[in-house]
Amino acid sequence: MVNHSLAWEGVLTSLPYISDHYAPVAEERTARELRVRGTLPKELEGRYLRNGHNPKPGVTPTHWFKGSGMIHGLRLREGRAEWYRNRWVRTPLLEGVAEGHGDLTASVAGTHVIEHAGRLLALQEANLPFEIDAELNTVGAYDFGGRLKTNMTAHPKEDPVTGELHFFAYSPFPPHLIYYVASPRGEITRQEVVEDAGPSLMHDFAITENFVVWIDMSVIFDAAETGGLPYRWHDDYAPRIGVMPRMGPAEVTWHAVEPGVLLHVTNAYEDNGRIVLDGPRFDRGAWETSSKFWAGRPAHPETPAVGIRQHRWILDPAATIAKEEAVDDLVVDFPAINNQVLGRPNRYGYAVAFPGGGLHRHGIVKYDNHSGARSLTSGDEHHIPGEAVFVPAENGTAEDDGYLLTIVSDTRRHASEFIVYDASTLDTVATVELPHRVPGGIHGSWIPDADL
Repeated sequence: MVNHSLAWEGVLTSLPYISDHYAPVAEERTARELRVRGTLPKELEGRYLRNGHNPKPGVTPTHWFKGSGMIHGLRLREGRAEWYRNRWVRTPLLEGVAEGHGDLTASVAGTHVIEHAGRLLALQEANLPFEIDAELNTVGAYDFGGRLKTNMTAHPKEDPVTGELHFFAYSPFPPHLIYYVASPRGEITRQEVVEDAGPSLMHDFAITENFVVWIDMSVIFDAAETGGLPYRWHDDYAPRIGVMPRMGPAEVTWHAVEPGVLLHVTNAYEDNGRIVLDGPRFDRGAWETSSKFWAGRPAHPETPAVGIRQHRWILDPAATIAKEEAVDDLVVDFPAINNQVLGRPNRYGYAVAFPGGGLHRHGIVKYDNHSGARSLTSGDEHHIPGEAVFVPAENGTAEDDGYLLTIVSDTRRHASEFIVYDASTLDTVATVELPHRVPGGIHGSWIPDADL
């Protein structure tokens, strides 16, 4: 049953992506000096920003990902929660002045928000990034000084050693895949067409020290798909994962894999000449259930989604078929690591857990890749966490010395809190009470003051 108090602008709706936990908020707010329980670490000096889809009042998007982007932000300083604010990303699409098909500024900009070269960028993979300022005001579309003339993925990777930003554009039409590299100063230094890529849903990818890893799996573009996302599972499409050198020509070695979908990569790294790739793998049932939910087709949040499990692929350059295995039987998504080891061997990984097997998130899980152990935050089905963002401790020595930041919503009180967890123990360090409910969203980042 729809909770009418959380239906969008009083409109009775059974669309799951604009009701209950996902019901949009109707106004932008600013609150200062928020109440804190526990102690905020003083080394957390910066901004936590989280993006998500939040259509304007009276607008009913045809699926979740068409809702206009709204960024929720907290400013932490000297052990205080100095402010919270939420702002729509003011794109031409939000304002109703987009030029139509082919307009790269016609974006909802609602998937992710990152920092690179001192700029804050709101991302949505079908369009150009949108720059915002430190107070969450929209600056405008950003094209890397005129060098970016395509769309840009919402999952770029910043190499922790070189500071380069690696990203790509994918398209249902040739060329299907273009690879980009931007310098630490934000200048595009490489642009390569990957000739033999296919029209698949390539939402994420991976980098290692020397290679780029492409995900070309079982869900492909289908313009004939009606009533929701323009993608469908294709049994006859040969799923594969590709490995391409970061330097030199864009030549890809492809490895056949079992049917599935990898929407979010945990990490990839080199191991004795092979590449190890980890991430939550969707099977067909999980894809069908999730895509129906996103598109508003009959799919209740508690419908089992048991086929999203942490998975590992081992890509051997001497083989054309990847070795692969399920790492765990827990339903997970939205993985995270300490980005200081991105592209390098990582011992620890984190993800949002769905212990009940449904589409509602109930906790944060930590994996130890050395021991095989896993641990979970304490919680219940009424407290729904978002994606966790790892922040390294200032003087940390171990990989898991740091903090996990996330927004947790209480579905009984229709309220939300910002929570800081100890990334080593998963104990709660501090909780910040937010001035209103924050709808379920997607991806976010921690932006230290020193980076702006």
